[in-house]
Amino acid sequence: MTIAVAAVGILFASNVKAQTVDANKFRLGIGVEAGIPTGGESHVASNFELGGTARLQYGASNNLAITLTSGYYNFFPDQALKDAGGSSAGIIPVKAGVKAFFSQNLYFGGEAGAGFETNGLKDVKLLLTPGIGWASKSWDVGARYENFSGQGNSFGLVGLRVAYGFAL
Repeated sequence: MTIAVAAVGILFASNVKAQTVDANKFRLGIGVEAGIPTGGESHVASNFELGGTARLQYGASNNLAITLTSGYYNFFPDQALKDAGGSSAGIIPVKAGVKAFFSQNLYFGGEAGAGFETNGLKDVKLLLTPGIGWASKSWDVGARYENFSGQGNSFGLVGLRVAYGFAL
């Protein structure tokens, strides 16, 4: 799914003359993320995610960027889990991906990587993340679906990331 979204984004971006990314330049974005868990045990035990990420971006061309993202996601327990003595769960995502701009400031994104659980069984999940967003020279706002799969417990996340970025 992520590869398909990235391929479509690259196709659109290659036909657009908008120069949204500075080619051959690095940028760093620091973001706040919020989301709603979907499916699996996470959806049953949590109804809200909040986290922070840093994203390093390299302009491969004027409308295509390569990204590396990491940070921390905290899944807050719902009331039933709190009443049973449960606590929040955490995941450290490490993802590589692309942002393909198909119009001035608008992009399709796709990332793939691993999510390292910080408590409980400490499983490692495969992460696949298609998304869409708006970015300027300083701000990046993106919506995404993130799939966490592996070890017999797969779930998803519908999320929003708001980030401030700057040139390196």
